[in-house]
Amino acid sequence: MKRLLLSVLLLSASPALADTADGSMLIGKPWAEIEKMAKGGTVNWFMWGGSDTINAYVGDRIGGMLKDSHGITVNRVGITDAAEIVNLVLGEKEAGVMDRGSVDMIWINGENFRSMKQAGLAFCGYVETLPNNALINWDDPAVANDFGVPVEGCEVPWNKAQFAFAHDSATLPEPPRSIPALLDWIKANPGQFTYPAPPDFHGSVFVRHVFYHAAGGAENLLGPFDQAKFDDVAPKAWAILNEIEPYLWREGTTYPNTIAQLQQMFANKEVALVFDYDASQFGLAVDNGTYPATVRSYGLEDGTIGNTNYVLIPFNSPNKAAAMVVANALIAGEEQLAKADPAIWGAAPAIDVTRASTEVQAGFAALPMHPSVIPATELAKASLPELQADWITAIEQGWIENVGK
Repeated sequence: MKRLLLSVLLLSASPALADTADGSMLIGKPWAEIEKMAKGGTVNWFMWGGSDTINAYVGDRIGGMLKDSHGITVNRVGITDAAEIVNLVLGEKEAGVMDRGSVDMIWINGENFRSMKQAGLAFCGYVETLPNNALINWDDPAVANDFGVPVEGCEVPWNKAQFAFAHDSATLPEPPRSIPALLDWIKANPGQFTYPAPPDFHGSVFVRHVFYHAAGGAENLLGPFDQAKFDDVAPKAWAILNEIEPYLWREGTTYPNTIAQLQQMFANKEVALVFDYDASQFGLAVDNGTYPATVRSYGLEDGTIGNTNYVLIPFNSPNKAAAMVVANALIAGEEQLAKADPAIWGAAPAIDVTRASTEVQAGFAALPMHPSVIPATELAKASLPELQADWITAIEQGWIENVGK
């Protein structure tokens, strides 16, 4: 998913909905009453705006559905980094804006969620009030914990994502399928690989794969940040990354700044490999003519990192009822199915499909598989956990200081 694949749902303040700013009154309230309170509201949805497909899905499908069903206007607001919105909410709290905030919901996960939860910026406890919460398997640790931080009713899962690579099978029939093999391949094929410079979300997750390799496996890094472990592993990781640097695109003298830049380089055949947190993006790029039809995506034999991403309502949203209605709509079985359709988006569902209606289950079973997209079930066979946010911050800063410079 994306670094921000991180985003925000906002609801504009209006006198008719001002009373919903008091979130406590909404928890456990009959859903029909919440829907009545939400009617006619405006939802400004701040979210990562780097995908035309996702933007269209949110703006047209979700926006149109909620306009018809509840008179809610969904105003998608594209952002590049959810951390900016976290800082906005924090600034409002410090300024005493406790019930007229500008943000009503955020597409979010990882360190940004950790920051909001620790700073008391999240509206919590409402999730069980949503009717469609029955479709969420909170017994799944990958859902109940966001990058190792317990969700505890403070956000609603929207998608699952797992890192994947892609290659053009016409020019590279057999790509490297493990981190050790990739490191060897990079040195044997100078100029054919690079990655965005951290803290770019995708560049950061690539570096974490190398960090896992240097640590002898992700299991050696799980749990709260451990400075001693970091100090032991980090020099090995920086040595690996510095060793391959001269063999990268432009001899490692510069790195792409964003995943979009790397995608364009792959499309232009400047590099032979590309990667993404959402494998469906490879199929969409083929369908819109950006990538050739011979592109194929794949996971690694030693695993790729996966996670869940969520939507969160800030503590000072003035329109929490309408935000709850939007969040509930996002996890409806029918919407999770539509979103999973490669022709619409191709995102992996956050719900437990076995809890959905028989019609929705049949729909998932009948979904067409794009030839360029590795099935999520196949990727999941070798899934690696995310680290807690303090680890990620330290790794990103360490890369900047020891590799990027």
